[in-house]
Amino acid sequence: MIDRERIIKNYVEGYNQFDIDKMTTDFSKDIIFENIQNGEVNMTLNGLNEFKEQAENAKAYFSKRTQVITAFSHFESKTEIEIDYHAILGMDFPNGMKTGEELNLKGKSVFEFLDNKISKLSDVS
Repeated sequence: MIDRERIIKNYVEGYNQFDIDKMTTDFSKDIIFENIQNGEVNMTLNGLNEFKEQAENAKAYFSKRTQVITAFSHFESKTEIEIDYHAILGMDFPNGMKTGEELNLKGKSVFEFLDNKISKLSDVS
């Protein structure tokens, strides 16, 4: 479990620093990423290249973003973290939110592991 927490903390640090290489250091090349909002999957990415491409595009969405881990829950092949999320928008969004507005959310991320690599990541809000 210590290794999982270290791996997850590294991912979150990379995310907060907009450092995609650091974020993906411990990803399987076959990583599956899902974004789940209100119980529905609204994005699925397959493979490291798709994830990196989306992560690069997402850099423009925020001028600042911070995930703070508030809890870890370990299971057989996965670890869930609860997060407090704060961001400042770097662009106008179709939903009416404007550049410079703040976003504060609570959510969780579920990391599934295979051979000490992250094989699946689900962000749930």
